[in-house]
Amino acid sequence: MVSEPDDRFKALVVATILDSQPEKALTLLSKHFRVEEPKLSVGVVKGHSKGVRAVYSASRKEILAVRREYLYDPHTILHEFYHHLRQFAGKHRGTEKHADLFAISFINAYNHSASRSELGSGERAEG
Repeated sequence: MVSEPDDRFKALVVATILDSQPEKALTLLSKHFRVEEPKLSVGVVKGHSKGVRAVYSASRKEILAVRREYLYDPHTILHEFYHHLRQFAGKHRGTEKHADLFAISFINAYNHSASRSELGSGERAEG
């Protein structure tokens, strides 16, 4: 069983995304949760991209950001990674609220660490 990541790990993941390294953040997350690493690209999935920043394609095991700048948004990347995790658990549907809570838990850990100046720039992440 995979343990819940601690706040320091969560803060590191968010800092890595804010440092324009979303692929590295996905590597960290995938290793921690012991799942295959999702692909990451810019694009759309027909019928699923209206009004969203990104989507997770289970068939392609890929996070697709609608615009390049969304690749550097911690909430977007973490939200979609949650969908990737759920796919490996065999439970992909009906998880929007939980995906948001997953992302927010990482962002809160980062903001708490940043306020204590434990991490680099001290930039606040938005949830």
